[in-house]
Amino acid sequence: MPDLPAITDSHCHLDFPDFTDDLPEIVNRATRAGVTRMVTICTRLRQEPSVRAIAERFAPVFYAAGTHPMSAAVEPMATVDELVAIARHPKMIGIGETGLDYHYTADSKAAQQDSLRNHIAAARETGLPLIIHSRDADDDMASILSNEMKNGTYTCVMHCFSSSRQLAETALELGFYLSMSGIVTFKKSEELRAIFAAAPLERILCETDAPYLAPMPHRGKRNEPAYTAHTARIGAELFNLDYADFAAASNANFDRLFTKAGTWQQAAP
Repeated sequence: MPDLPAITDSHCHLDFPDFTDDLPEIVNRATRAGVTRMVTICTRLRQEPSVRAIAERFAPVFYAAGTHPMSAAVEPMATVDELVAIARHPKMIGIGETGLDYHYTADSKAAQQDSLRNHIAAARETGLPLIIHSRDADDDMASILSNEMKNGTYTCVMHCFSSSRQLAETALELGFYLSMSGIVTFKKSEELRAIFAAAPLERILCETDAPYLAPMPHRGKRNEPAYTAHTARIGAELFNLDYADFAAASNANFDRLFTKAGTWQQAAP
């Protein structure tokens, strides 16, 4: 099999029960598809040890940790000190996912916003990028991200971006990155594809959000990191690039944002 261009799945959930029975094969399939790095995301801090263990078990896997906004009101509030302490692990490379989700959990707006601000403070203190989930909360999200930047700079990726053009423009103006998921491959995602195509290439990442949001031609099935390549091929089309050139660009973007992952790779035998 010829060598495939290397690409990174910047956001997946390998600790979810969907992968319990075949996790080694999931990782192996990803690497065979050219997905040489994966970031598995902890969404509840009490589950951080199990997420960390996956990163320690598999060389291509890194991890991030935070409290998902939909859990902000039912989990203990993540403190800045707690997040900073977790970030000392060499393969812990991001803060989150955190953010705002008013689709099903608008009643917990206040807790979500408090949690988000704690995560931003931890990102600022550690120098690690913030990983943002945003759904049906564009105005509050833009306001908090912008106002918090006045308290000190921090870096950020808008994970699985599928929000408005206005929020995309705000994020890009703040120097943040947009991550494309399998949603961009769906037939009815013309507007989302246009948003990505209008963004600077150097601010684009790829992800699966596995086990969710499988791209075409696997839509409706369990997603997995190997499928990052399908999303990246759409990305290449949007930027009029060969797949190899787009893969190289998105990998360079990942290294620029998630600097700790690049350092670990260099230090690895």
